[in-house]
Parts: sequence; C-alpha cells; structure tokens
Amino acid sequence: MNTFRVDFDKVTGPVKPLHGVCCAPYSAMQGKNQRAIQKYFTQGRIPYCRLHDCGGGYGGSYFVDIPNIFPDFDADENDPASYDFHYTDEYIGAIQAAGCEAYYRLGVTIEWGSKKITSLPPKDFAKWARICEHVVRHYNEGWADGFTYGLKYWEIWNEPENPGNAWGPCMWGGTKEEFFDLYRTAAKHLKSCFPEIRVGGFGSCGFYPLTSTTCPESYKEFIVWFHDFLKMAKETDTPVDFFSWHIYTGDIGELLTHAKYVRETLDEYGFAGTEAHLNEWNVNAEGGGFAEKHTMVGASFNAAVLALLQNTRYVDVACYYCFHNSVYNGFQNRNDSSTDLPWYSFVAYGHMYGLGSAAVVESDAAGVYAMAAKSDAQKCIMVSNYDSDDTAVTLDVTGLAAKETLHLHRLDNGKVWEEELSLTAAETVTLQLKIPRQSVLLVTAGEA
Repeated sequence: MNTFRVDFDKVTGPVKPLHGVCCAPYSAMQGKNQRAIQKYFTQGRIPYCRLHDCGGGYGGSYFVDIPNIFPDFDADENDPASYDFHYTDEYIGAIQAAGCEAYYRLGVTIEWGSKKITSLPPKDFAKWARICEHVVRHYNEGWADGFTYGLKYWEIWNEPENPGNAWGPCMWGGTKEEFFDLYRTAAKHLKSCFPEIRVGGFGSCGFYPLTSTTCPESYKEFIVWFHDFLKMAKETDTPVDFFSWHIYTGDIGELLTHAKYVRETLDEYGFAGTEAHLNEWNVNAEGGGFAEKHTMVGASFNAAVLALLQNTRYVDVACYYCFHNSVYNGFQNRNDSSTDLPWYSFVAYGHMYGLGSAAVVESDAAGVYAMAAKSDAQKCIMVSNYDSDDTAVTLDVTGLAAKETLHLHRLDNGKVWEEELSLTAAETVTLQLKIPRQSVLLVTAGEA
C-alpha cells in the first residue's frame, strides 16, 4: 500500500540530535575566521561535531589528540606550559561560534602505518586521566587561558578493538584488559572532578557478525569486547554515560538491527540510562562507496537513516563520518569544495530539528522512510526512497490548520529542494505522490 499516516496533533518527543558530524571543514590558513565551518554548521544546524581524526595539512599534527596537546608525557601535568592548545582552541572555537558543540574524543588518531607511536598504551593511566582532566578544565572552566564552553560529551578512546592490518592493531597496542583499566581509571577520575559532564566510549568498531557471515573472523571479537566491557563497568561501578559504536553499510536493515542490538544489550546489563551514540556512520565504506557518498545514493541513504532513527528509541545521538577533507566526506567535492547533494538531506533534517517536536508517523511502506516535525509556526514531513523502485505513496496528514498552504519540494539529481507543488489544504489532507528511487521529498506547511 505504501501509505504514511502523519498526525501533527500527536507529538512523540523532541527531534533528536542525529545530524552531528565527525570533524569540521577546517583550514589552518584561515586562522580563527573559519568560513566553511560557519557556513555549513549554521546552515545545517549541526548539533555536535565529534573530534576524531581531526587535522590534515598546515597544523595537522597538533590537534585534539592527547599526545598532540601534551607532547611530553614526562612533563608536569599541572603546569599550563606543558600543554599546546593553540590549534585545538582555533578548531573548537570555530565550531562553537557556529552554534555547534564540540564532542571531544580523548585519545589518538588511527595509525595504519608500520610503526605505532601514539596508539600504544600510555605508560601511566592515572597520569593520563589527570591530563584529560586538565583538557576538560581548559575548555569548560577557563584553566590555562581557556574557555567556559560547558562541553557535554567526553569520549574515551576510539575503536580499541580494531584489528588493523598486517602491521597489527591500529588504535590500541595493548590488551583488552589494559584498555578496560585505562577506561575505568579515566572515567572514574573525570566524573569525580566533573559530575556534570557525560563520559563514555569506546567508539566500538561495530557488530557486523550479527548480520554477515562473510566478515573477517577477527570481527567476532567486537561483540566479545562489548559484553566484557559492560560486565567490567557493572562489576566495578565504572561510569558509562554513553556507549558509542560505528557502522558502515548500504543496508538500512543492517543498521537498524545493530542499533536495536546495542540498545537492548545496554538495557539487559542494567544500563538503561546510558545513551546510545552512533558516532560514525556512512553509506558503505570503501571501493564504490566513495563515489556513492557524493550522489543521490548517499543523499537518500542519509535521509532514510535520519528518519528511521528518529522514529525508534535505539539511538540518542549520531555523527556522520566525516566532514573534513577525506574520501569519506560526501558533502563536498574534494577537487573544488563545491557542495554535493547528500549535504542537503542534513539541511532538511536540521530544519526539522530546529522546529523542535517530532510528530507521529505510521507506515506500511517498504524501502521508503519518513519523519515529521512541527513548531507552533510550521509543520514538515521528509520522505526518502532509498532502496525501493520508483514508488507511488499516499500521505494521509492530519492536524493541519484550516486553509494551511502545503509546499512540496524535491531533492533529486539536478534538483535541490525545488518546489513542485503548492496547495491549500483542509485540516486533513491526502496526497498521492510518486517518489523515484533514490530521491527525497520535503512537505512543509505554515510559515517558512
């Protein structure tokens, strides 16, 4: 039938911050005047920018990572002179100025090469925790000529279970037990110093064996790490304010299965109050996926994921990977920095996020995904056909104001939210619409 029933009289809660990103379109040559960050983060109302894999040319080795900020581990962690905050201040300052909030990953950047330098375990976990404490103080309490941003999320490490390549693990050179010790030491210390912040981790590689029989054998360890981590945290009363995990896939069903598994596993272990963060995701990973990230494949996938996660309880915060000069950035053309179509799905979701309240959407459609949001002044519906053939859908909409004007906009190849239809509706309206494969529709009513 492919029918969507939208009721604006029934609110399910707030529109969730699911359109966060990893990294920012930063240029060291612009100093504090980061024009791209200001433009994109403002336009998309980006809620969070996760600081992992930050950097690049012209200052690339001086950002965010603990070894970059505190380069001499033997130095005095209580002395401001031991720290180099310059580039990270610039980076985070631009994010905050654009109305976004930095989501700080405490740890290191991935090391794929033949020599591991920063991904080896710190030689003193307690001191590492105290260094992290001073990073928090710098950005939240003004320590060392710092700031009072009040950054909420502080993530301990990223993908410690990543098996890496022929040269070995690329994110954590120690054992699982050593990582749990580091996490436990740092999490307890940070929460004792700053009970108001949210501390979590560990940026899990994901749960591919749940849905794939062809993934590498080493991936089965990802699930073992997850369960053992929750057991450790429960037995030692270690804070886990949020659990973060990753997935790269072109299969919406696979993403939903993993999200459901994470939420339900957290609940089973007694972590019902722990937020679930999908803080790296994108359509597929490598190979042909790099090209698809820039097309309507990526745009319709992005919109479908955002709509699906908004309508379930499984994910509280999400961050797309990524928005710096990388092959994973589907928002910009790497040659000329022009804007590609997938960005506009985030713009649409950001608009709905700004409206504030999510409305009820019920559907029997397969391969087509929808969400709805409202404010006192406007109502909005987003529909994405990611993995169905060209489809006719019925939109049954209730809760409109009398004589409210509806506008239909389309995101498709060659069309960036072009208006296709405008009509005056009654309080209830039924629309018969055709949605081509890999396209997105936006229906708005009320004030712009």
